[in-house]
Amino acid sequence: MDRRSLLKGLGAVGALASLRPASLLAASLEKVKALGVLRVGLYTDNRPWSWEEKGKPLGIDVDLAHALAEKLGVRADIALFTADEDLSDDLRNIIWRGGLLGFQPCDVMLHVPFDRQLMAREDNVTFLAPYYRESFGAACGAELGEAADCEAMPVRWKGKRIAAELDSIPDFYLLGHAGGALSKDVVHVPTGYEAVMAVGKGEADAAVASTAQIEAALHDAPDAGIVRRKGFLPAMLSPGWDIGIAVKENSRNLGFAIEEQFAAMAKDGRMKAIFARYGVEWKPALASQTA
Repeated sequence: MDRRSLLKGLGAVGALASLRPASLLAASLEKVKALGVLRVGLYTDNRPWSWEEKGKPLGIDVDLAHALAEKLGVRADIALFTADEDLSDDLRNIIWRGGLLGFQPCDVMLHVPFDRQLMAREDNVTFLAPYYRESFGAACGAELGEAADCEAMPVRWKGKRIAAELDSIPDFYLLGHAGGALSKDVVHVPTGYEAVMAVGKGEADAAVASTAQIEAALHDAPDAGIVRRKGFLPAMLSPGWDIGIAVKENSRNLGFAIEEQFAAMAKDGRMKAIFARYGVEWKPALASQTA
């Protein structure tokens, strides 16, 4: 499981938003506190999780990073990266080695798939603190919603414009659904969030995206006439996945401290409140419930 197969499918090498001092290496908990900075690596163009607006990082993961830093008694230094070809490249660039042109690694990366096969493959990274359970869904415009076709088998959308993020699981799902019956109807956009917003703008009749992307778009455009599909998508390629954090192998104590803070935030309602700011319903990771 890599980021390309999960969501993005975007090329290009990950890059930091700005140069950082060479002294700020991926650090243990003690070093983070001594430096007074927690460097957090996040994806850019990943709304509602992390994106940049007027030079300022925004999103659920950005707010989580600041909340973590505050509890550790340090400030958060947010570094936004473009997704590489696969998650292994992202982990190398962001966590354990650093990227091109001398960019230094971060102390922690958020929004990492919490997957056993991935854990077994990545020797330089430790995966901890699963904090959300993601899944996929669909949204429709007024025409499909009023006709109740939003709840029908997606093959009923044949002839309609269906938006999906390019080279993502929703894209592959739509292209292969019912033997490719919808392949000529798919409208490709850069992100799942934009796919749902395209429905609200009248540029698409339906969209398939992640649950968080759908909920965030509904929150941001409440009067756009977007109808959320209530039922599951039949034969979806992924039933859902947990997301968590990644730290360098020798920074486990930092990861454990973050895991402890996430557990406290889940218990006292802060986690739910941060998600709610962006219209997203917080769902605990399955791994956190079985741990």
